[in-house]
Amino acid sequence: MAFMVKSMVGGQLKNLTGGLGGEEKSEGEKSEAAAQGMTREEFEEYQRQLLDEKMERDSNFAQKKAERATLRTHLRDKYRLPKSELDESQIQLAGSDVELPKELAKMIEEDNEEEAEKDSVLGQLSSIPNLDLDTLKDKAQATLEDIKQTAEKCCVM
Repeated sequence: MAFMVKSMVGGQLKNLTGGLGGEEKSEGEKSEAAAQGMTREEFEEYQRQLLDEKMERDSNFAQKKAERATLRTHLRDKYRLPKSELDESQIQLAGSDVELPKELAKMIEEDNEEEAEKDSVLGQLSSIPNLDLDTLKDKAQATLEDIKQTAEKCCVM
């Protein structure tokens, strides 16, 4: 309501005075530096700093994207999934050698060790529930001794 009254009265008041109140620059005509209360040199330096900070953020972001793409590539290789062109392009955009973060590399190495252990015969046996490896080992040694004794008896006869 106040806006409508001000716009109606303000416009008519300007018409009556004929614009004699002085020449004020509208906000659109002021320079950006003056609008922010800085000199032109300060404003230019401020703009350069903003640009530098933006470029640094962008490069850090691209590096992080490349690290994630590298991780996805490793996982695709591990699980034999099809490769992604998007990941490869992100790695190439980063430019420098992209390495996995130390924590992620450590996790991948631990996973590889666990898989190697599970692939072994003892690893597969240990995954069977209700199986005591010590008892199994003792039975195998007893059986081996029995076979040796039987072989010795056969040779003697």
